[in-house]
Amino acid sequence: MRTTENHSTDWSRYWRAGDRPLEAMHAHFERHVYHRHSHETYSFGVTEAGAQSFTCRGASRTSVAGMLMVFNPDDPHDGHAATEQGFTYRMLHVGPDLVADVLAAAAGRPVGPPLFAEPVVRDAGAARAVRRLHRALLDGAPPLRRDELLDTVVAGLARRAGGRPVEPRAAGSAPEMARTARIAREVLHDRDQGEITAAELAAAAGRSRFAVYRSFHAVYGMAPSDYQRQLRLRAARGLLAAGRSPAQAAAEAGFADQSHLTRWFTRCYGVTPGAYRRAAGVGTSH
Repeated sequence: MRTTENHSTDWSRYWRAGDRPLEAMHAHFERHVYHRHSHETYSFGVTEAGAQSFTCRGASRTSVAGMLMVFNPDDPHDGHAATEQGFTYRMLHVGPDLVADVLAAAAGRPVGPPLFAEPVVRDAGAARAVRRLHRALLDGAPPLRRDELLDTVVAGLARRAGGRPVEPRAAGSAPEMARTARIAREVLHDRDQGEITAAELAAAAGRSRFAVYRSFHAVYGMAPSDYQRQLRLRAARGLLAAGRSPAQAAAEAGFADQSHLTRWFTRCYGVTPGAYRRAAGVGTSH
């Protein structure tokens, strides 16, 4: 579920998963001041523009553009703009049980919860990973893509910034990886335009989510979610050539909406769905 609020120059967008403790916020604040509070979740954020200041763990902190913020569950903090221009930031809230599940899948065994030593971190790679996941959540990416990005963010942050590093378990021998990738590919084809999660692919292959991801990437050169998108783009091309409008093709091929199809169609094929439809001799798109 997604909501948007605007108050003068301040604005915010909020997204919440319906099936797991995962939330995302994108906001710009100039006037808003956070009262001291805490979350029951881990909170991972990136300052995109401006600067925000807050107190946490007995000290004043400032996060400027490009910095990563990391809060443990129940970390009390406040917050306000550090300049008149305000700040824009993205924040993820991930439940401790979900974090533990991701780390256990990565390590192949139960792993204690990570404790992050500093609430402000300079890590460009981790910041990019948080932004990718955040955009995927707010832009309505398919569940498989969201799962892959969530795994990457949680395991990566625990490995880079946490007090308890997690080393991913090996994906297996070459034959095991080939078998795992083949099964996952078959499932993606069988499900056609239907949604599927990383956990379902893992269950079908009898391997962990991380083993499926690494095996698939090693064998086919892309993530399962990228392969799924490729299948949907191919389906959309066929639908457009058969006379469907871009909006109809998007819906039938499994894209979130027409703009979602247009964005990826153009990235991969260099033309818009409407232009492709006209080139196929169908007529004017609508």
